[in-house]
Amino acid sequence: MITLSNQQLSVEVLDPSSDGDKFGARYCTGGYIWQIHDHTHGPLLTGPTYPNDFNTFDGQGIPDGFNLSPLRAADDSDTGMVIGVGMCRLHQNWRLNETISFCTWDVSANQRSVAMVTQQAYMGWSLTLHRTVTLYERCVRTQAQLTNTGQADLPLRWFPHPFYPQPANGELIKQNAPFTMAENPGYLVAEHGFICRKGAHVKDGYFQPLEHTASAPLVIQQRHPQLGLV
Repeated sequence: MITLSNQQLSVEVLDPSSDGDKFGARYCTGGYIWQIHDHTHGPLLTGPTYPNDFNTFDGQGIPDGFNLSPLRAADDSDTGMVIGVGMCRLHQNWRLNETISFCTWDVSANQRSVAMVTQQAYMGWSLTLHRTVTLYERCVRTQAQLTNTGQADLPLRWFPHPFYPQPANGELIKQNAPFTMAENPGYLVAEHGFICRKGAHVKDGYFQPLEHTASAPLVIQQRHPQLGLV
């Protein structure tokens, strides 16, 4: 594990060369933030099974992934390459995907930042992926830069998947971009603009897309039981 630290926070980032037991076919293996510790408030991140257990599919901390668009020869191919992961055995249900071999990363780190670079190639695809995690005062910045170095277009779907502890009052997020949300059993928008749960938190939860037409950078305020807002 690679640790970035200052007087306020410590950030644990998984090391691709030594933390292989924590990786699977879902999340990018470079730049995976495992935990952030506040020196006053303790650990700030969680996960579906945290702190009692862990599995590579559910994950914890702040992972992200490119796994929803694997690179494969045909739609029915059972083998393909997942960006930031490596070669995988693919199933009709993507939740069952398995790793065959992981990509390798060149890693450089100091007390405040870590940089990781991997190069992947499969069939007609070729790419370079740069990942950085930087700690500055109370700000943790994670960045991904993907460069297509081959001749074929890269099908690309990326998602961040941060895990925050659940506030007792059910308030979740507020964002700067206007949006609409269809009527649903899980969430509502309060008068102060925060998206809130309608009922108690449950492990599987509800998936609810938000419709928007924003073109400016997205800013999200996340309720946090220890910090108030992230």
